[in-house]
Amino acid sequence: MTVTWLRRCYMALVAFFLAAPLAVVAGVSVNEKKTLLFPPRGFSLEWYTAIFTEPEWRGALIASLGLAALSAALAVIVALPLSWFFWRRVAPWARVFQVLGVAPFMLPPVITALGFLSFWATGGFYGAPWTAVISHAIFFVTLPLVTISLGFSSIDRSLVEAAATMGADDRTVFRTVVAPLIAPYMVSGFAFAFVLSLNEYIVAYMTVGFTMETLPVKIFNALRYGYTPTMASVSIFFVAIAVLAVGLVARYGDLPKLMGAWTGEER
Repeated sequence: MTVTWLRRCYMALVAFFLAAPLAVVAGVSVNEKKTLLFPPRGFSLEWYTAIFTEPEWRGALIASLGLAALSAALAVIVALPLSWFFWRRVAPWARVFQVLGVAPFMLPPVITALGFLSFWATGGFYGAPWTAVISHAIFFVTLPLVTISLGFSSIDRSLVEAAATMGADDRTVFRTVVAPLIAPYMVSGFAFAFVLSLNEYIVAYMTVGFTMETLPVKIFNALRYGYTPTMASVSIFFVAIAVLAVGLVARYGDLPKLMGAWTGEER
């Protein structure tokens, strides 16, 4: 009983430690006046509406959503055939491609961003919006690669063998058997990559500079002119999108397994 009580107290302290900064930011975002004060002075949602009504913030929001959606989709498109190949063709050298897929996410973001900067500047494409899409897709391809690989590992191979026995070729097997089974894992990989791309700053800044302002870049630029509650409201907006995405994954997918947990049979 004592151990259980201490464990619950410890987890409560950890939860409070993690949630306290978010509570402060949320309080700052509803200040009635243009000031960063906590506890808030008055209550106003004006700074949230500014994200959608002010042209500069709305443009940054559209740029961020477009970049996140396109890069996440491209990451899934790249990860899907790789995961399919790793699952169908067991070869020692296949691990090399898996390591290459994970490498960008394991390196420090600054190192990866500098690599992208050098590459695009050398090719003469620095500042083009599509370079940020490709860079983010490469940087976050690890997420759909892991989730889709987990999806393939959960497939009963006897189903594929039965479909092949009935005369189905690889394309038919993938369309009718494999794709429906791994669809939740593809959506999960897209959601994770989308959320992280939406919040990412350093790679976007290194690839497009200020030619395309995403919300994180816009916040950095706005800091030069002072602090406003709009920055706090954007932060809460990011958190809300992340909670929504992870909540949908938890509702319609196997979130514990996607996060690395294994059942007793798999250990």
